[in-house]
Amino acid sequence: MESSDNRELSLKLYVVLHHAFHALQTEAFKDMRKHGLNPTAFAVLELLYNKGPQQVQHIGEKVLISSSSITYVVTNLEKEDYVKKEQYEADRRVSYVSLTGRGKSLMDKIFPDHAARLEQVAGGLDPKEKGELIDLLKKLGKNVSL
Repeated sequence: MESSDNRELSLKLYVVLHHAFHALQTEAFKDMRKHGLNPTAFAVLELLYNKGPQQVQHIGEKVLISSSSITYVVTNLEKEDYVKKEQYEADRRVSYVSLTGRGKSLMDKIFPDHAARLEQVAGGLDPKEKGELIDLLKKLGKNVSL
């Protein structure tokens, strides 16, 4: 394949990925907002729901938001009684965040519908294609040097 053909394919890949991601993200965000949550708050609740209590600093890394933003989000979720923050006894500088009963009840109620909506949105691919695409996107991401 000629260099110019490969370059054109790379540019097209970017555009197609961008449009596909935007379409998926738009639908996911609509679903989150339907439940009165912004995407960042939903991401934190989903992480805690699926992975259990997390250190505050690790939440930001896992949901890709800054530490100052995570503090704001966690504080707001605490005010709504969806999460609680507790200091680790062995090291008072470390805080863990976990779902409260109210937060777990909320996620028990909304997460299955959210997962079903994402399944519906990705319905253009069969399970084998989804697995292949995941593998290819991981390979693509590992090749990107920051």
